[in-house]
Amino acid sequence: MHIARNWRVKKQRYSLTGEICNHCGSAVFPPRDVCPECAKPAYEPMTLRGLGEVYSFTTIYEAPTGFEAQAPYSLALVRLEEGPMLTAQLTDVDPREVHIGMKVEMVTRKLSQDGDEGLIQYGYKFRPRMMAQAA
Repeated sequence: MHIARNWRVKKQRYSLTGEICNHCGSAVFPPRDVCPECAKPAYEPMTLRGLGEVYSFTTIYEAPTGFEAQAPYSLALVRLEEGPMLTAQLTDVDPREVHIGMKVEMVTRKLSQDGDEGLIQYGYKFRPRMMAQAA
């Protein structure tokens, strides 16, 4: 990823900044020009809490180039409490323990690095929620 693009998406990646539609009240992530629910263009910035649950998932055993050291790892479709769904890597969990309905929380982790001395990119991943927060 180029440095300029990395800066443009940093709010989304670090703090799950999305939008709320002024017309229908839907939470939208990532920010878009048109609300996927009502097709109207008016939005207000909104920081999503980063709490949700696993809607669906898969485990990657044969990882693509650059991710081989992480295999096996799970990717999940996470439904956030505010409504939007997003795809994210799960972390801090054995892939055999992942299940649909698992309560998760967003954490910031290293996503990739461009070479030994290149740009390190951070972003969101999700981990199982601590029991006190899961209630």
